[in-house]
Amino acid sequence: MDTNKDYKLVKIYCYVSEKYEDSLQYSCQRFSNNSEPKLTDQEIMTIYLFALHYQGIFRIKQIHRFATGYLGDWFPDLGSYQAFNNRLNRVSHVMNSLVESLCSDFALEDISNELSVLDSMPIITCSGKRKGTVAREIADKGNCSTKGMYYSGMKLHALGFCRAGGLPHPEQIIFTPASVNDLALYKRAWAEILGRTFFGNKIYNDKGFFRDMSQRFGSEMLTPVKAVKGMSEVLKKFDRAANDLHLRTFSKIRQPIESLFNWLIEKADIQKASKVRSTKGLTLHTYGRLAAAFKTNILTLIRIITYRWSIFFDFLFAVFFKNDTFIRRWSSIRYSKVRPCAD
Repeated sequence: MDTNKDYKLVKIYCYVSEKYEDSLQYSCQRFSNNSEPKLTDQEIMTIYLFALHYQGIFRIKQIHRFATGYLGDWFPDLGSYQAFNNRLNRVSHVMNSLVESLCSDFALEDISNELSVLDSMPIITCSGKRKGTVAREIADKGNCSTKGMYYSGMKLHALGFCRAGGLPHPEQIIFTPASVNDLALYKRAWAEILGRTFFGNKIYNDKGFFRDMSQRFGSEMLTPVKAVKGMSEVLKKFDRAANDLHLRTFSKIRQPIESLFNWLIEKADIQKASKVRSTKGLTLHTYGRLAAAFKTNILTLIRIITYRWSIFFDFLFAVFFKNDTFIRRWSSIRYSKVRPCAD
């Protein structure tokens, strides 16, 4: 593996280790004699995130095969595929907290705190007439009107801050069973946000509810114009020009969140979960792949620090966490005159 990727591997490990010591460790504490395994949870998460993002490897068995062949010097205690898979499932709930940390730590400065866009995307374990039998505790059968299909799985609900000329910055991402309605989720999770203008699709068209929300919390929901049943053709033609202009403008505002979903699919292949076989596996699939997609920010924003200081901080992290393998490998990179490259 080339030294530029070595640099990125260490960066991921340093960030994960810092967050793990701060808070993540409390989500996967062990109360047994094997509370300090040779291969740490931080290293397991680092391997997973690195293989997903930089190598484009999405299957657990292929990730283990890659780590065995190319990351053996970094992780000499990797072990068998079965052990690796079990360890990943143990840290599946940690990925949720890691995603929250990534979204909050790397918030951009050009976001609008008063304008938000929201939508949902299916996470498909199986589709069509097949009956879903995986992870029934958190998944069920639902309908995706955009794709015109019934599927079994989960639904990703995203609320993002609007950005001029860019993808929205995720404020909150919630996973629900596929049957949960977008409006019902909004009423439960986001209806009490103060002083916000939301841009939603037609499913959020509930005038009575949002009129009350505007009075109580000072927020409003803007949606596309919905056709009125029984309207005469004369009235439809009379309003057509204004409605078409409204629809074009509204589509431009909502297009970025569709692009965000496409970006997540391209970077992490998050929508296809047909290979998942357990509840923990589905949890790892959803939050782990989100973390792999968002981890681009780890390297992007750390480059604000000068290269010389970043080398010093990284070495201190390695010493602090007492990982002899990382100290030895990172020391060799330090004197090989490696410079970080663009993603």
